[in-house]
Amino acid sequence: MRSLFIGASFLVLALNGLIYLVWPPVLWSLILMGPLILVGLMDMTQTRHSVLRNFPVVGHMRYFLELISPEIRQYFIESDTSGTPFNRQERSVVYERAKNVRDTVPFGTVRDVYATGYEWVNHSLSPKHLDLDEVRVQVGGKDCTKPYSASLLNISAMSYGALSENAVIALNKGAKMGHFAHNTGEGSISPYHQQGGDLIWQIGTGYFGCRTEDGKFNPDMFQEKSTQEQVKMIEIKLSQGAKPGHGGILPAAKLTEEIAQIRSVPMGRDVNSPPGHTAFTTPLELVQFIKQLRELSGGKPIGFKLCVGKRREFLSICKAMLETGILPDFITVDGGEGGTGAAPLEFTNRIGTPLVEGLIFVHNSLVGFDLRNDIRIFASGKITTGFDIIKRLAMGADLCYSARGMMMALGCIQALKCNSNTCPVGVTTQDPGLMVGLVPEDKSVRVYNFQKNIVKSACEIMGAMGLENTDDLKPWHLMRRTEAYEIRNYSEIYDFLNPGDLLNEPLPESYARAVQASKAESFNDVHPS
Repeated sequence: MRSLFIGASFLVLALNGLIYLVWPPVLWSLILMGPLILVGLMDMTQTRHSVLRNFPVVGHMRYFLELISPEIRQYFIESDTSGTPFNRQERSVVYERAKNVRDTVPFGTVRDVYATGYEWVNHSLSPKHLDLDEVRVQVGGKDCTKPYSASLLNISAMSYGALSENAVIALNKGAKMGHFAHNTGEGSISPYHQQGGDLIWQIGTGYFGCRTEDGKFNPDMFQEKSTQEQVKMIEIKLSQGAKPGHGGILPAAKLTEEIAQIRSVPMGRDVNSPPGHTAFTTPLELVQFIKQLRELSGGKPIGFKLCVGKRREFLSICKAMLETGILPDFITVDGGEGGTGAAPLEFTNRIGTPLVEGLIFVHNSLVGFDLRNDIRIFASGKITTGFDIIKRLAMGADLCYSARGMMMALGCIQALKCNSNTCPVGVTTQDPGLMVGLVPEDKSVRVYNFQKNIVKSACEIMGAMGLENTDDLKPWHLMRRTEAYEIRNYSEIYDFLNPGDLLNEPLPESYARAVQASKAESFNDVHPS
């Protein structure tokens, strides 16, 4: 191809020279051909791209097709149910409910109901009616003096910086309209979060918004912010599903004065978000930190978020709760498949327990140590329909978070540009030219509509099942086709413990080693071998 390009270039130049002798205007053709020849010469002399060295000019077509391949797949190739991480059907129902337009489907399901993995719930011949306004969950244990009445579905943790200011404004205004909660993400409380919607302030490993100059936890700054009326709960982030155990760095070049002020960090230096916390290093210190935050906040609900990793580490936290009597008011379980704006491929694909197994494990652990009645569980991950909520509640959750569902309500088209600052709809970008496309006054209504309609859908499903309360949802309500001709419910697929099972011998076989290897004094294995 290189030889063909060189020959064609010489031929074009030679022909132009000959024709010029009889017809000088022919040189105008070099306006088109000249740049192509120059591009080809640059392609052959550069050393970075082998394709361009061997296929000058035409090799650029490969990079162009690669650039638009996600759009080609999404718009022309994928079916209604084949797209990932959210298929066309899941995206469409979010858009329809956000816009408050018709969300029904014609002519029957497009799902293969006889395929292995298909899930459903069974209806009742004695259906009930649930009042949407009354389906809320009280969060706050015995030591909490300011409990919070939470909606079944809330906005999951997404920081300002990861999201644009217009996106954060729209989310918080939507939360205010629908009286549901908005998690700030670990980037702290920005002015854009303060539109009147209830906040769950997330405290990450960088202690942004409540840190000392050397990055340690600052109790005075925490007390000042946590006692604000808009802050209803505080969530300590131990890990997140998309990149558990992985810290982050905001380069100094990207640090604006506004972000530095919001995060309480100095200008001119990289901002470290380390993998682990410095305010505590053991399970006992963690529960003491929970107690400290509850006191500093004036008695507000305190919880922590994690993606389940080593089981003995969570069981060690449970033992610390038993030993001290200090309990979190809620625990958020994130799945290893969780979403984020940017994460290493290996962490996204291969680290962390998926939500189903993680949620059931956390629920079982609290039940087994007889702690479940005092602690609420949030489930975080891939919630776009009422059935998604029902499924999480049946597996052991009390409430749910949605991040990507809320982003789609804002207008996200799953362009997969979150980590490039080129989000075409202004959701995950700081580019003013792109942010302007997202109008908070319009999108806040869509966030409100989506949350309201999805919770309404969940209530209608529960009513069809003959249930009157979310507490009535149990694992046996959730059915799954495990083989072509075999159907089992979740209580048959997974082991669910009884209260106190982890307090007495013999321990359940599947939990015995992890319980024996855990201790309140350390996250390390009691039996290192």
